Amino acid sequence: MPLEALEKTALETYVAPARPSLVGMSRTALRDALVGIGVPAGQAKMRVQQLWQWIYVHGARDFDVMTNVSKDLRTRLSTHFTLARPEVVAEQVSTDGTRKWLLRLPGDGAAGAESRPHEVECVYIPETDRGTLCVSSQVGCTLTCAFCHTGTQRLVRNLTAGEIVGQVLLAKDRLGDWPEGTPPADGLVPTDGGRFISNIVMMGMGEPLYNFEAVRDALLVVADGEGIGISKRRITLSTSGVVPNIVRAGDEIGVMLAVSLHAVRDDIRDELVPLNRKYPIAQLMEACRNYPGLNNARRITFEYVMLKGVNDSLADARALVKLLKGIPAKINLIPFNPWPGTKYECSDWDQIEKFSEFVFDAGYSSPVRTPRGRDIFAACGQLKSATEKLSARERMALRAMAMTE
Repeated sequence: MPLEALEKTALETYVAPARPSLVGMSRTALRDALVGIGVPAGQAKMRVQQLWQWIYVHGARDFDVMTNVSKDLRTRLSTHFTLARPEVVAEQVSTDGTRKWLLRLPGDGAAGAESRPHEVECVYIPETDRGTLCVSSQVGCTLTCAFCHTGTQRLVRNLTAGEIVGQVLLAKDRLGDWPEGTPPADGLVPTDGGRFISNIVMMGMGEPLYNFEAVRDALLVVADGEGIGISKRRITLSTSGVVPNIVRAGDEIGVMLAVSLHAVRDDIRDELVPLNRKYPIAQLMEACRNYPGLNNARRITFEYVMLKGVNDSLADARALVKLLKGIPAKINLIPFNPWPGTKYECSDWDQIEKFSEFVFDAGYSSPVRTPRGRDIFAACGQLKSATEKLSARERMALRAMAMTE
């Protein structure tokens, strides 16, 4: 069966740094980069393996630490490339241990980009037996989900695979999640003796399936067993329902799928998740039923934000159970996280419990997600950076200024 064509959002002009980072390159791209600076093709495979180990097992941030790489090659590497991660602009730690980073990324090369940089947010959620990193895929978001703070920020551009993997490496740097690393004194990390980052969720800023290739390439690097090595069963990609790309995600990435559902009727979901007007609930459910590898051990998580008087009645619960019939599924009930200017309220706790009990009695796991990081606006639906998209006129003006300097 041929794969459907990808649904995409356009990548705004992106100008790579003069010395690009090797972080996030596939093995093939890394090999080509080495051959491009004069490494003999016969040696390239071995050199790729060495670099892969240093970057993704040891967390190297400088070529000089690569003791089994010749000095000449280290010099050539540092001349042409870096191992740069995103720049940390700000770091906040919640009272519950959740940690949020505001990260700065390269702009489009226009003069003045430093004054209006591209920024994203990345969140770390520690628990006793796991540490979950919530990663962004776009600067801003192309969707305008009514209850989501990120959706109020216009889409600026897609992230590159390197910028996505870079968030993981940056978090490991800050948490000391490398061999011989030391955890921070001002926050929490898991205490079960395992790695500090054990789970990845593509639930940060942006719609991952509108940046398919970069997300795919990045997650395959993160899941590589000879590097970071996070199991695909511990990586979850969340989508608002980009139907043509869902099956391809299963075929080409193979991670766990989460769907931001939030309503059981098209009229309500049209308001909450406007993408529903293009891909209504029936089409979305059909794509979910066809998700490759779907079984009771690899269930789809359906995310359902609890909005008072909007989608939280027992009639909604009954309709939800009927809608998901035959799909191996878990329903994540999310208490709404308020943000300034929103018109929605969180459902009363008693109503959330009644909703959860009904779904559970119907045979579905229906945990209520504990709100984390609300005090630093790091909770679900609260992420928003200060980046705004420059208009074409603004970009032209900035470039004109640069030419006169």
